[in-house]
Amino acid sequence: MAFSVAVAGASGYAGGELLRLLAGHPDFEVQTVTAHSNAGQQLIDVQPHLRSLAHLTLVDTTPEALDGHDVVFVALPHGKSGALTAHLSPDTLVVDCGADHRLESETDWARFYGGEYFGAWAYGVPELPVGDEEQRSRLLGARRIAAPGCNASTVALAVAPGIRAGVIEAQDLVAVLAVGPSGAGKALTVPNLAGEILGSANPYAVGGTHRHIPEIQQSLRWAGAVNPTISFTPVIVPMARGILATVTARLVPGTSAEAVREAWESAYVAEPFVHLLPPGRFPRTSDVLGANTALIGLAIDEAVGRVVTVTAVDNLAKGTAGAAIQSANIALGLPETAGLSTNGVAP
Repeated sequence: MAFSVAVAGASGYAGGELLRLLAGHPDFEVQTVTAHSNAGQQLIDVQPHLRSLAHLTLVDTTPEALDGHDVVFVALPHGKSGALTAHLSPDTLVVDCGADHRLESETDWARFYGGEYFGAWAYGVPELPVGDEEQRSRLLGARRIAAPGCNASTVALAVAPGIRAGVIEAQDLVAVLAVGPSGAGKALTVPNLAGEILGSANPYAVGGTHRHIPEIQQSLRWAGAVNPTISFTPVIVPMARGILATVTARLVPGTSAEAVREAWESAYVAEPFVHLLPPGRFPRTSDVLGANTALIGLAIDEAVGRVVTVTAVDNLAKGTAGAAIQSANIALGLPETAGLSTNGVAP
């Protein structure tokens, strides 16, 4: 028997990606899709690529519309999901793809987001090292899950194994990310217009202001970091979707190259969706397009004593919707890989 599913915010990019993946899931049946300004329209008119879900009509995003389903995925802007999900049954599995329930620190929420603080839920990055375990142990049986910020989970997965193993230092991390504009959602804004993006690379949230910074630091503390610091600079580039994150960290003096590689290999050797590439190999965003996969390349810059990681993910798949569905699978006791693929789309 399939689990009944509702998707709130189904007209956006994250909502559309959730529906694309859910449409092929063997254990989930999408019954309700909701929106705000698009309510009343056929889903197929707003998401024309979702041909198998053409029978669905978008309805208003209300607790009443979402109530009664086994699983509710929420893909709303930050500050919009907390009040809504508070009205849903505690027996319903609710997965929030927005930011409202990611941060444990109310102070961090106030500083980087503002508005009402709704508390932290189980964090939806199963592979993330947490002490001697992985985050998936906290997802088993959960009924409230916060899917990650795509940039935040990419950076955390890139360096957390080194922190847990004690081979890199948690201070003076530097991350520069090339990101596609779909991560900013469908809202029509001048910086994301084709005329502004095509033929250009545009940095934003420079100088420690990006909202994913406290989320990254939170993940690294779970991996064992004490007072982690990171310089984080995202750059919008002209690709619709994808993240290529180059993250460097100071090598702990005296650590061998073999110990560094072993830290990442041991962390991810059994993971279905996070893959460490062979020495000398580095990923491209095109390698993970449409896949629930994070590919990591690893090197040591001996001249400056730093470890360099290059990580590629599809920000809408593994970065958001894929992580949400993967976490829901774990919470419900389903195969973790159900409905998710490691195969990308090429060319």
